[in-house]
Amino acid sequence: MQRRAAITLAVLALVVFLLYELRDVLLPFVAGAALAYALDPVADRLERLGVGRLAATLIILAVFLFGLILALILVVPLAANQVAALVASLPAMIAKLQAIIAERAGPLIERAGGGSALQDLQSSVGNLMGQAVAWILGFLRSLWSGSQAVVGILSLLVVTPVVAFYLLVDWDRMIATLDRWVPPRHRATARMLARDIDGAITAFIRGQSLVCLILGTFYALGLWLVGLNFGVLIGLMSGFLTFIPYVGSLTGFLLSTGVALVQFWPDWVSVVLTVAVFLIGQFLEGNVLQPKLVGDAVRLHPVWLMFALLAFGSLFGFLGLLLAVPVAAALGVVARFAVQRYLESRLYHDGTPILTVDAAMATPAATGATATKPMVANPVPPAISKP
Repeated sequence: MQRRAAITLAVLALVVFLLYELRDVLLPFVAGAALAYALDPVADRLERLGVGRLAATLIILAVFLFGLILALILVVPLAANQVAALVASLPAMIAKLQAIIAERAGPLIERAGGGSALQDLQSSVGNLMGQAVAWILGFLRSLWSGSQAVVGILSLLVVTPVVAFYLLVDWDRMIATLDRWVPPRHRATARMLARDIDGAITAFIRGQSLVCLILGTFYALGLWLVGLNFGVLIGLMSGFLTFIPYVGSLTGFLLSTGVALVQFWPDWVSVVLTVAVFLIGQFLEGNVLQPKLVGDAVRLHPVWLMFALLAFGSLFGFLGLLLAVPVAAALGVVARFAVQRYLESRLYHDGTPILTVDAAMATPAATGATATKPMVANPVPPAISKP
C-alpha cells in the first residue's frame, strides 16, 4: 500500500509538473477536450435519433463555430470598447467619490481623527483603488500573456475545433479503452468514482452556467432600466464572474454603487434603486437559482472552489481556469471516497467491532465486566400488603 501510494503521488507530481511546463502549448488541446466533453451528450442524443456519429459531430461543431464567430463579430468589439471606456473613466470616478466623502463625512472624520484624518483617508482610498485597478489589469494581462504567449489566438481558434472534432468522434471508444485498462478487481470502484466525478462536473457546469446567464441578464436589464452608465457591461460582467462564488456579486455591487454615486449624486432614489437591483439578485441566487439549478449534487464548498479558480488561474492562466472546476470536483469526490473508506476501516475502529448500547448491555461478558442489573427509570414502589 505504501509503495502504491508513493507511485500514485509521483505520477500526480509528474503530471502537474508537465502541465506547468507546457501550459502555453496545452491550451488548445484542453479547450478542445472540454468542448468535446460538453458536446458529447448532444452527439449521443443525435445518435439515438438515427444520425451517425461522424455526421452528428460535424453538425454540432458547425453550429457551435457559427455561434462563436457571430459572437466574436458582434459582441466582442462592443464589449472591448465599453471596458476601455470604463477603465479610462475610473480615475475621474475615484476623484469624485473622494470629493463626496469629503463633503458629507469630512467634519465627522476630522472631529474623530484629527485635522489630517480626512487627507489621510482620501490618500488611503486613492492608493487602495489604484492598487485594485492595477491588480485587476495585471491579472487580466497575465491571463492573456500566459495563455497566448506561444500559440496565439489564431492557433487557439484553429486547433481547438480540430481537437474537439477528433475527440468527439472517438469519445465513446476512448472511454471504453480506459475502462479496459482498469484492473478487473478495481473496475467497479473506478466506475463509481468516474460516475460521481462526471455527475459533479456536469451538474456544476450546467447549473452554474444557467445561474450566470440568468443573473447577468437580470443585472444588465435592471441597471439599464435605472439608467446607470455602463450598466449593461457591469451587469453582464457580474453575471459572468458569478462563476466564482461571491466575487461576481461583490464586484458588480461595488462598481455599480460607485458609478451610481458619481452619476446620480445627490439623487438618492437612483442610488437606492441601483443597490436594490443587486439585493434582489442576491436573494434570487441564494433562494431560487442555486437550490433549483445547482442543488446539492455538486458538493463543492464555495471557499474550495474559489481557491481552486484563483490558484489555477494564477499558475496556468486561462488554461488553469478551464482545469480548476474539473480538478476541484474530482479531488472532492476522491476525498469523500477516501474519508468513507477510512471511517469503515480497521484503522479508524482499531480492530474492535462497534457495539450499540443495547448490545453491550446484553453481552456484558464480552467486555470482561460483571453483569449488572439494568436501571429502570421511575420505578414503581411495591404495594404494601396488610399483615
